[in-house]
Amino acid sequence: MDEVRPTSGAQAHGLVPLFPPGLQAIYGECRRLYPDQANPLQVTAIVKYWLGGPDPLDYISMYRNLGCPAQDIQEHWHYVSFGLSDLYGDNRVHEFTGADGPSGFGFELTFRLKREAGETAPPTWPAELMQGLARYVFQSENTFCSGDHVSWHSPLDNSESRIQHMLLTEDPQIQPVHTPFGLVSFLQIVGVCTEELQAAQQWNGQGILELMRGVRVAGGPWLITDMRRGETIFDIDPHLQERVDQGIETEGSNLSGVSAKCVWDDLSRPPEDEEDSRSICIASQPRRLSDKDTEQIRETLRKGLEFNSKAALPPINNQRQNGFLHREKSICHFSLKFDSLESESSAAIVPHELVRTRQLESVHLKFNQESGTLLPLCLRGRLLHGRHFTYKSINGDTAITFVSTGVEGAFATEEHPYAAHGPWLQILLTEEFVEQMLGDLQELNTREETKLPKEYSWPEKKLKISVLPDSVFDNPLQ
Repeated sequence: MDEVRPTSGAQAHGLVPLFPPGLQAIYGECRRLYPDQANPLQVTAIVKYWLGGPDPLDYISMYRNLGCPAQDIQEHWHYVSFGLSDLYGDNRVHEFTGADGPSGFGFELTFRLKREAGETAPPTWPAELMQGLARYVFQSENTFCSGDHVSWHSPLDNSESRIQHMLLTEDPQIQPVHTPFGLVSFLQIVGVCTEELQAAQQWNGQGILELMRGVRVAGGPWLITDMRRGETIFDIDPHLQERVDQGIETEGSNLSGVSAKCVWDDLSRPPEDEEDSRSICIASQPRRLSDKDTEQIRETLRKGLEFNSKAALPPINNQRQNGFLHREKSICHFSLKFDSLESESSAAIVPHELVRTRQLESVHLKFNQESGTLLPLCLRGRLLHGRHFTYKSINGDTAITFVSTGVEGAFATEEHPYAAHGPWLQILLTEEFVEQMLGDLQELNTREETKLPKEYSWPEKKLKISVLPDSVFDNPLQ
């Protein structure tokens, strides 16, 4: 539960001797931007996260930004979070790792909301939106980076607005801050329509953000969210769709993976062969992996998802490599449930027998409708451009990676196109087979909901794909 209150003068100016240095460093950057707003309104977590409260962000400050008439930038409210970075340096929330690396998760969130005529105080709903994203980060340890997409599937302010999803980018005004506990950057949330999110998925988030900067009502240079916007950038300027289509055709998609509702079955093993099988079945509870086993799968998946011009998946090894994510990825939001595409915990050495690679003869892939509609994107935007695409289950450790023949380091090969490493399945598809699948899966390109379940089968390839209702994944033991 949060409360709204003004910051005290002593807090805002850092006059309290024991004022937390991480908090003070961010306040200092905010004071640089807003020297006349020393006491901004704040949404404050009544019970702090480190005392057992539900909200990871200790504070969200809300500033009135006058915009920049010379650049045609409209007046708006500017929200800044405090808590994803290390504010205290005493391990109460984040492990202190030194001043040279990232502070906490390495970033804070910001948001710019158009100020409506006559509005004298900032709406507080963006604070809860930011708390929701922060809860995801803390629970999954999956960090955000510029260009990421968040598919939210609900108006951000719980109204009837078309702004139902988010992209993330660098805040145009707040500069990265060096604190005694590490570096903090600032990622701005940008509200987008469904059509804009889909374009970002099919092409790339940075490209769509750049188009939005050129459309004043869609955000303008500072990407200010207007919840009353009723038209997409493609409605406003139809020529922008041509630029997106051209980008998809020449560059493919930068979307390398999503959190999803998905499972896979090994159809080449007898059901009773539980000792040797690593099939992930809906109807039965899969064997839980050890923490070390899970950590190495996630680390290998993380490095494999990094956007790389050489389209390489790394070999599995025992070395941890800490650092920022340098790829564009998508964090898909399904019923407020997320899972991690990577972890930042310590090194893990995994015995070979715990996670061994197996070649499979026949596999059955199962996706919910939203995940299934991304299959054409996976095939056309990624594999036909020599890249890879991963679905990471939000319900466990299961992962499905599609790879093309040009991806280096994959353990699936043309001779053995289906291979599993623990709960991680890789599927290698030739260009000819990808073209065939695109034709067979054409109906998934439509935006209209398809009657479920849908079954697709390629007997000669020993591959089956099912698109199933969400209820199948939400109640796996029924």
